[in-house]
Amino acid sequence: MSNKHAARGVIFIHSVMPAVQPHVEWAVSSVLGYEVHFEWTEQPAAPEMNRAELSWTGEVGTGAKLASALNGWEHLRYEITEDPTSVSEGGRWSYTPGLGIFYAQTDLTGNMVIPEDRIRSAMERGGQDPRELRRLLDLALGQAWDDELEVFRYAGAGAPVRWLHRVG
Repeated sequence: MSNKHAARGVIFIHSVMPAVQPHVEWAVSSVLGYEVHFEWTEQPAAPEMNRAELSWTGEVGTGAKLASALNGWEHLRYEITEDPTSVSEGGRWSYTPGLGIFYAQTDLTGNMVIPEDRIRSAMERGGQDPRELRRLLDLALGQAWDDELEVFRYAGAGAPVRWLHRVG
């Protein structure tokens, strides 16, 4: 991996069944190209499920590959971040079984960046109806994903994050 095009981010597994944990580790290891082991802890927001966080390094675009590798798994909730680099924008992928996947570009401080065309479209489609405009902007911001994941995020407050770096 060229340092010039290296990226880093964090995988937040908010909830997963214990039987699926080895499959999550295998999928993440396959994308990253090195073996990973999450430190699983109980997820207080979902009995019989666990949670974990893992910091990663990889090529630019790895966040999208990780999200694709985990997309569509039953009973799995996750968020993946990829920090911006000198050659790429940052991103955040959120997934819940009921809502599917949501992606947003992020800036240097982690704020979502909503493209101008998406805002203009919401303004045009919302017309004079402030509720519809609000609904469209909430959709652009991934509000439904934030609402569903928030209880799972609180369970991870203060949880340790392990940084993994590929050597060699």
